[in-house]
Amino acid sequence: MTDHPTRPIRFVHRGQIQQVDGLPPTTTVLQWLREQARCTGTKEGCAEGDCGACTVVVAELDETTGELQRRTVNSCIQFLPTLDGQALFTVEDVSELGRQASPDGNGLHPCQEALVSCHGSQCGFCTPGFVMSLWHAYEQSPTALPRPALADALAGNLCRCTGYRPILDAGERMHDAPKVTLDEAPVRALLQQLADNSGNGLAYEGPSRSQPGTRQRFHSPRTLDELAALRAALPQARLLAGSTDIGLWVNKQFRELGEVIHLGRVRELRTTALQAAEGDAPATLLIGAGASLESAWSALSAHLPALKEIWLRFASPPVRHAGTMGGNVANGSPIGDSAPILLALDASLVLRRGPATRELPLSAFYLDYMKNDLQPGEFVQAIRVPLLTAGVGAGAGEHLRAYKVSKRRDSDISSVCAGLYLRMEGERIAEARLGWGGLAGTARRAPATE
Repeated sequence: MTDHPTRPIRFVHRGQIQQVDGLPPTTTVLQWLREQARCTGTKEGCAEGDCGACTVVVAELDETTGELQRRTVNSCIQFLPTLDGQALFTVEDVSELGRQASPDGNGLHPCQEALVSCHGSQCGFCTPGFVMSLWHAYEQSPTALPRPALADALAGNLCRCTGYRPILDAGERMHDAPKVTLDEAPVRALLQQLADNSGNGLAYEGPSRSQPGTRQRFHSPRTLDELAALRAALPQARLLAGSTDIGLWVNKQFRELGEVIHLGRVRELRTTALQAAEGDAPATLLIGAGASLESAWSALSAHLPALKEIWLRFASPPVRHAGTMGGNVANGSPIGDSAPILLALDASLVLRRGPATRELPLSAFYLDYMKNDLQPGEFVQAIRVPLLTAGVGAGAGEHLRAYKVSKRRDSDISSVCAGLYLRMEGERIAEARLGWGGLAGTARRAPATE
């Protein structure tokens, strides 16, 4: 498996298939855009996925429907090999759409024109990131989003110049102009061409960023069995999902990652599935470890509405689109937002090594600060979440609440996060599960209080 032949990274950009070879595997999408493609509209602000100046849109084919699925991501922390088989859109693409739609070839896209007419740009450094978030919202919805939904769509763009209200106004008014949408057919055709030629995934090799003369490999398997075999053969390799955390290791700490196994293209890891109740056991939601935070939290809140608010406060759309529930849990940050909620729900982890799997309660997974019970060659395959059986709310048998305290309401880490579950029998608390983050070296239950 480790001798799989290497090949260039292949993705769609500016209407063409790009082939990239010879760059370090930890080259970011932003670095490639600015230094290689010379597309300098995308900016670097924080270099850690917070400010949104580097926002781009990535699209891929839905394997079931063949439709184009778009998402905003932070290009400053997204490694270039993770784009393999996908399409990349930047502010230059949006500008080109505007020019093509205007009679004189010099017009702006409606989302750009709305920013101008609403005075939604000041120094302009943050503007390309806002344009991309607005364009994503524009393409996803045929009409203007309600103000709260629009604010959430822009939660990953932190600049507040212009007073911010004009930017929200632009987001509402961009639909007033004649519609200018992306012609998806050529993009789908190019992506299908890449899919037909992708083989068994990607094995890419490039030079080290900081160690001259050494080479690094980046593996991106497509199936669960291939991932399990790779992990067994390379137990010391770094597992990478959305790079929302590991990207900072490279950008801020200048760490070398060594050999990398990317989980983001493994089909089986990206699914969520509802499993029916059996006997006294409740129905469960099985969340693949590679499912994005956006899809995982969306699935959870569909069954557990009490989680909807904390889901919207979890990071920002670009981070939720790239990061994964499995990565958030396996990373083991004591201030992560997923673990306290999952502890309150009595979730368990499906762990895999080679062909064998085992299931472990999440409460037994964390051993100490940044230490867990994963064995060499083992990885998190899925998260099993029991769903409530007796309803939620006043007068019902089960109650679930989630709370988060942070310095900033949106796009901020928790100071304290709590998931609280109670099962009532009349006026008596028959069972309690209290999950807490930010109070110890790991997210923990509070057994004495329970």
